[in-house]
Amino acid sequence: MAAGGPEEPLDTWSIRSIVTTMFPILLVLSLLEMGSGYVLEALEETYLSNPTLLVLVPVMIGMGGNLGAILSSRLSTRLHLGLLEFDPRDEVLWTNVLAIMGLAATIFSALGVAAWTVGQVVAEPMALADLMLISIVSGLLLAVIAIVLSIAATYISYTQGLDPDDTTIPVVTNVCDILGVIVLSGVAIVVLN
Repeated sequence: MAAGGPEEPLDTWSIRSIVTTMFPILLVLSLLEMGSGYVLEALEETYLSNPTLLVLVPVMIGMGGNLGAILSSRLSTRLHLGLLEFDPRDEVLWTNVLAIMGLAATIFSALGVAAWTVGQVVAEPMALADLMLISIVSGLLLAVIAIVLSIAATYISYTQGLDPDDTTIPVVTNVCDILGVIVLSGVAIVVLN
């Protein structure tokens, strides 16, 4: 068997194996993270004309990654226990997906209200209906992206003989950071124009 394959799980716990696996992934993800800063800079006018949206940016980015990390962790645990099947009929998988979507709907609704409240105090007020629509729609879209990324990252890690515990969460959280900015910005532009 090749080192690091499914039959030799203890080999994946060595420093060399971890660095060899994670360094290229983290390097690529770091370069991609710079892209979210570029997107924010390119959409500076949209955010400065609606400063309340700036309240949403860090929370939207963090929550998208957190939702993906929760699902990735659950999938990875099920995979290690031998309970995960990459089958569309897997009821437990669908239960986890629905739980993430329900959690996203709850969190991003509360986020919309919180951002509106903060906006009333420290920024130029924005209509609550617009802010709620932006928060909920972009949050649910980001949750769908996080779900797809989590399942894909777990599946690819498994098929490549990598430990999903090492690879899925960094990949999902970093990609959700970038896509969170893009999704939030896109939804805001559509709603406000």
